[in-house]
Amino acid sequence: MTKIAILGIAHMHGYSYVRALKRMNDIEIAGLYDEDRSRMNKACKDLGIKPCEKPEELVARSDGVIVTSENSTHREFVEIAAGAGKHILCEKPIATTVEDAEAMIEICRENNVKLQIAFPVRYSASVRKAREIIAGGLLGEVVSLVGTNHGRMPGGWFIDPVLGGGGAVMDHTVHVVDIVRWFLDCEFTQVYATYGTLIHDIPVEDCGLEMFRLSTGQYMTLDCSWSRPKTHPYWGDVTLHIVGTEGTLFLDVFNSKIEVYSNEKGSRWEAYGDNFDCLLIEDFVEVLRSGKDPFTRGEDGLEALKVVDAAYKSFREGQEIQIC
Repeated sequence: MTKIAILGIAHMHGYSYVRALKRMNDIEIAGLYDEDRSRMNKACKDLGIKPCEKPEELVARSDGVIVTSENSTHREFVEIAAGAGKHILCEKPIATTVEDAEAMIEICRENNVKLQIAFPVRYSASVRKAREIIAGGLLGEVVSLVGTNHGRMPGGWFIDPVLGGGGAVMDHTVHVVDIVRWFLDCEFTQVYATYGTLIHDIPVEDCGLEMFRLSTGQYMTLDCSWSRPKTHPYWGDVTLHIVGTEGTLFLDVFNSKIEVYSNEKGSRWEAYGDNFDCLLIEDFVEVLRSGKDPFTRGEDGLEALKVVDAAYKSFREGQEIQIC
């Protein structure tokens, strides 16, 4: 029986991960700790798991740890788990500062702990097929990329500048950066970014536009926003238009859906096909059981965060920034 601890349930993906674990054989959820006792108790009631008053005690009786707390608290919980020698799955973004991310990777290295970052988009069948097409040379030489990651404004701690570390740019840049790095085996080297609070009355940005130069020579733009209204039939998107010398590819990651019309509930989209969160959790469990390296590593989270950090600096200074 593999026992897994949940540290923090602030992120909505925490609910999805717990449900995925409950569908697996020989898995026990050791319990949940959250600093917000009201949130912890509600989640435990909703999910049928046990609350725990001290994270150290919960980690000690677990084989692995999933961190789904607020972005700025990831380092605290990763350090507790790594100090106890437990492998970790940490929600994205890895942290809110590059300094924290580097410290998290270092303590995991010191304790021989594997740190996996929750980039579930990589597990999509369409994303994997796109990488196969690019690697096979069917597009020729990739020349440019245009991406989007739109979504609904999540509210809550996501719009707290300290807890979230930013707004839509922080929330929606990292997924697309990760898959592009994986597609092209590249790094992001330069960024010019602009953003603003154009739609919602919130203290962080809800819209952003980023322009990148990649280490492999291509230019790329990314529209990242919380621009989807509540009435939209689906929460968001991740798309990439990839142009090559021999062809083009359009990737719409969440387009496996059907339109449902109901007199009672109106219209909505129902997804079918892969459950990315389930695939992510299955991979993490395999990390725990076999000791294999994670598909999405702490270093991947760090590189994605460096891009976000440089994008914010670009806007503050009004100029293109080299990404270190």
